Amino acid sequence: MHDATPESVRRRARTHRARLLSTLRVQYPDVLAERGYRLLHPETGDRYTGVQRHLVATCRSVANFAAGALADGPDWCGSAAEHGLAFLREAHRGDDGGYHLVVEEDGTPVDRTRSAYGHAFVLLAYARTADAGVDGARDGLAETHALIDERFRDGSGLLRSDCDEDWVELAAYRGQNANMHACEAYVAAYEATGDETYLERARHVAESIAFDLAAETNGLLWEHYTADWEHDFAYNADRPRHQFRPPGYQPGHHAEWAKFLALLDRYDDPDASTAIGPGDGWYARGLDLFDAAVEHGWSENGFVYTHEADGSVLVPDRYGWALAEAIGASAALAERAVARGDAEAAERLRRWHRRFIVRTDLFRGPAGVWYEKRLPPDANGDLVAAEPPGVEPDYHPASAYFEGWRSARGELAGRDA
Repeated sequence: MHDATPESVRRRARTHRARLLSTLRVQYPDVLAERGYRLLHPETGDRYTGVQRHLVATCRSVANFAAGALADGPDWCGSAAEHGLAFLREAHRGDDGGYHLVVEEDGTPVDRTRSAYGHAFVLLAYARTADAGVDGARDGLAETHALIDERFRDGSGLLRSDCDEDWVELAAYRGQNANMHACEAYVAAYEATGDETYLERARHVAESIAFDLAAETNGLLWEHYTADWEHDFAYNADRPRHQFRPPGYQPGHHAEWAKFLALLDRYDDPDASTAIGPGDGWYARGLDLFDAAVEHGWSENGFVYTHEADGSVLVPDRYGWALAEAIGASAALAERAVARGDAEAAERLRRWHRRFIVRTDLFRGPAGVWYEKRLPPDANGDLVAAEPPGVEPDYHPASAYFEGWRSARGELAGRDA
């Protein structure tokens, strides 16, 4: 139980804050271009060639630097977040208020897709910068929330799929991934504003995806659905290595949802009508999903990408983001375990947390930036960097360290209460 003393918790908080800021120091100032950001190669540290900017990469970098500001990092954390937010508003944002998926540095649209996944990250970027006190971010947050409600929220209260520039859906598809990140963004928006509307949105998405729909797949989270939110088990069956929409179950997303359910438990009142299940529903379900991720996906050098319902591996590639999400999930759930007096679970989660942290060296390149993934041992475990324009791989470790920092602080605050 050496990791449970007040001094050890303080040390954990300091360590995670240092990890967050060191991740940002790798990025700053090289990642800043004249307008927006440029991704860095994990081996050389050089900027990727080309000037195209991906919406998700822009938003993730904004959120990263805003997290640094929230952790009382150097002043450049706030200025770097402002730099990216200006590009988000001036280059990615179209005349109709929607955001182009890919643009040139001068703002010329390359891909005008109105991505549901991308707009969830737009909401997150505004939420984090609003929380950090960046000028104009609160207005952008409110506008984006209204846009998502009008353009993406369907009759079930969940996000529909990607649209063209005229807001016509490109396919009769629904995905849990875009909705999961919408839940993340809604929680962050609540943290920034205290507005219960955002928390209610997050609760609804989480209950629908992680409880109701998962009940039809024995508690596991399927990724793909029809326009009527029926499970589409045949979706992309012939594209097992699809980067964003592979078939099968993803352990990384189970860990990611476990983290978000821990956050909902943090902000929920177990005696209120919004509570899920018998008192500890968010927390208990978060533990279930974390355990499922470990049971079906952990391979000692990362998490496998996808697996079948019986746990048999579909794609053994190990993505760095999945390891990072497990770091954040174990930290957040351990904090909630302490808050609920569940000492056994807290210690088990801390052990997993330490185990995950040790494995981060397997994904971090010589330049300090994370590679996108490692291939399995039978492919020599080769490391693979993101392809430009990329979607910013260091968002996940930065988020994990940010959550580790504030979870430790939350545990200390609970002890002092």
